Amino acid sequence: MFSKSTEYALRATIYIAQKSSEEHKVGLAEISAAIDSPPSFTAKILQALRKDNKIIRSVPGPNGGFYITEKAKNLPVHAILKVMGEDDVLNKCVLGLDKCSEAKPCPMHSEYKFIKAQLLELFDRKTILDLENDIKTGEVFIKNSRKK
Repeated sequence: MFSKSTEYALRATIYIAQKSSEEHKVGLAEISAAIDSPPSFTAKILQALRKDNKIIRSVPGPNGGFYITEKAKNLPVHAILKVMGEDDVLNKCVLGLDKCSEAKPCPMHSEYKFIKAQLLELFDRKTILDLENDIKTGEVFIKNSRKK
C-alpha cells in the first residue's frame, strides 16, 4: 500500500516510541536492526522524521541518538504519512486513474470508497502511543521473521 520508505518510517517510529525517552536515546544501528532495514536507508528515513522535530528528535554525540516526546506520541499515524509525503495515497484511485470520481467511477470505485473511508479514519484515530502500547502486549510485531 505504501512505499518501502513509509513502511520503515512507521516501524522506526513505533520502535523509537517503545524503546526511547528524553533520558534514553536509541541509535541508528539499533533501530535499523530492529526494523530490518539497511542502516543508510534508515538514516534517510530518520532524517525525514526528525525534520523540524515533527515526529522524532535526535541528539548528536556519543550519548546521543533518537527519541520521541510524550507529546509526539499522541500524534496520529496520519502525521507520519504526511511527513513521508504519502498522506494522499488513500485518496487516489485504486486503479491509478486520474479522473476516477462519483460521476465517472472506475470498476472498483463504489466498493473501495467505503474501505478508503475506513482506512482514513483508522490513520486519523490511531496514535503512535496506541501502536507502542499494542507492541507491549507481545501479540503484534514490527519486524519480519527470518526463515531458517
